[in-house]
Amino acid sequence: MGRIAEKVYTDPRDVARLERFVGELAINARVRVHTKSGVVEGVVMVTPTIQVFRDAADNEGINGTVKLEDARQPGWSGLVWLGDIERVEHLDSVTMGATRA
Repeated sequence: MGRIAEKVYTDPRDVARLERFVGELAINARVRVHTKSGVVEGVVMVTPTIQVFRDAADNEGINGTVKLEDARQPGWSGLVWLGDIERVEHLDSVTMGATRA
């Protein structure tokens, strides 16, 4: 993945929100992720991390992605930007404190 993100965040409240989503998205959790542009459902394949990115205007800030896969759609996987997430809905019992990779 490149180091360019459509949106980067520097405000401490935004950073805390992104960190909260990292904590909610445990590996192997089946989730429904509500974003600004719709809803994505799947299993968290890789524990998300917050990283430093630059936006198109070369501003530096943070964002991150979470990779989801859906067994009902073989071959499909999706990356969701943490900054686009509005809320996470857990569809199983895998939550914070579960085994993480």
